[in-house]
Amino acid sequence: MITFGDVVRRAGGWLPLIGLAGLVGSLGTLALPTVLGHAVDALITGHSRGVWVAAAGVLIAVNVVFDVVDAYAGTACVAGTTAWLRDRVVRHVLAIGPARAARFETGDLVTRVSGSAVEAAQAGPAVVTTISAALPPIGSLVLLAWIDLWLALALLAGLALVVVVLQTFALRSAAVLVAYQQTQSAIAARLAESLGGARTIAAAGTVGAEERRVLADLPKLHEHGAGTWHVLARSSAQATLVGPLVLVAVLAAGGIELLRGRITPGELFAASQYAVIGGGLGALTGVFSRLARAKAGVRRVGEVLATEPVSYGTEALPDGPGTVEFRGVTVRADDAVLLEDVHLSIPGGAAVAVVGASGAGKSVLAEVAARLRAPDEGEVLLDGIALAALDHRALRTAVGCAFERPVLVGASIGDAVAAGREIDVRASARATHADEFVGRLPDGYATPLADAPLSGGEHQRLGLARAWPARRLLVLDDATSSVDMVTEMQIARTLTDDHGERTRLIVTHRAATAARADLVVWLAGGKVVATGTHDELWARPGYREVFG
Repeated sequence: MITFGDVVRRAGGWLPLIGLAGLVGSLGTLALPTVLGHAVDALITGHSRGVWVAAAGVLIAVNVVFDVVDAYAGTACVAGTTAWLRDRVVRHVLAIGPARAARFETGDLVTRVSGSAVEAAQAGPAVVTTISAALPPIGSLVLLAWIDLWLALALLAGLALVVVVLQTFALRSAAVLVAYQQTQSAIAARLAESLGGARTIAAAGTVGAEERRVLADLPKLHEHGAGTWHVLARSSAQATLVGPLVLVAVLAAGGIELLRGRITPGELFAASQYAVIGGGLGALTGVFSRLARAKAGVRRVGEVLATEPVSYGTEALPDGPGTVEFRGVTVRADDAVLLEDVHLSIPGGAAVAVVGASGAGKSVLAEVAARLRAPDEGEVLLDGIALAALDHRALRTAVGCAFERPVLVGASIGDAVAAGREIDVRASARATHADEFVGRLPDGYATPLADAPLSGGEHQRLGLARAWPARRLLVLDDATSSVDMVTEMQIARTLTDDHGERTRLIVTHRAATAARADLVVWLAGGKVVATGTHDELWARPGYREVFG
């Protein structure tokens, strides 16, 4: 979880510099009218006018320098905090696992990382800027009281109206900004879906319909965006109207005091400048808008970071054949039960086929076995040690996974198979019959992944090669469904005849694969219906129906 205060504190050493620049700028802004007032009096009396003009020039130069410092420090602070937030969110998304990450749509996550993180990173500078921006109006009130109490009272009456405007703006803008970001995320999520299924959409000839679906919320986004600007414009206009009223009130009071001889012409000039500064409190609408956007950004980033990551223990895996035990495993998703009280013992070193109709819970069983999803009840043990108790590195070294639609990551074919590990890439590719087509590529395993013309089956073979080095348990979730029949039989033979003393849990729809397995686990409705060899189960009509 992350809070607004956490993001502010992360800004670290930049905030004092931003605060110093803001403080010096505010003091310079407050000092300039007094210096100019003395210069006016000096011009009238003819005494020391050069000194005051020079002092005004120095103040202006100092303000310019610290404005530049403030701009640089603010930009560097936001950039650094954005990088930290993005790194933390991406790492957390990977740590929570695919099951928990699924509560956020892909496009929504991208928007939170790319957009919300930038808005949230504004938190520190926004807080400091808000405080710094409030100093000149408050200082103006104090200095006006120093010049003449009636001038301060005239300014105070106008500032009360400005405060009401700012309070209303803060309440309205927060709700509008959150609605805008949520709608933006919904559009991004649908766009990500469309990009992922671009070939299907093109083949179906539904591009126009897909465009309308993706952009369906565009009018709503426009409405929320216009609402944001409407709130800002309305508040700015109200504050702008108050400013001249404050100036007129202060000048009127100052004129009376000048006629009475209680203030000098220079002090009246200074009072008019302080009235402008004080009335400029309405400019804080922009600062408050920045603060509101930062709060909304922190909220959206915090929702991702509040999701509990998959936990790991500290235990090492003892020697063993790869025996897997499911003890009372139940998995739920919202109100649905995906697996219910599964008790299952898989002998170490066996090739086990998991079969069942669509929706039977096969993929969920595979995810739980590989600890890609934590069960809501019960536990899974590998050679007597609960998966949740294993050290992360020990678990991922022992267990490998391959999927129906593998996502290959890396600069080259070799990188995609190695996945950052020191392994024999070619040996893994040979075992899964991927070496055959990789060898035909121009640069072999050095071929850039983006330039390799891979079919669905070739993607699967590389995904299987990536999982192959697993030392204790190999989990395959329909990982050869796109491979041609001959290659599939070769891979199935390699899997079922594997002499690596590993347990193989193979989710499959093919009777031939089930027939070669040592054991078949038959699932239906999230429950284990029966276990046995393919020949034993084939006598049951329901089992035969699984294969059509």
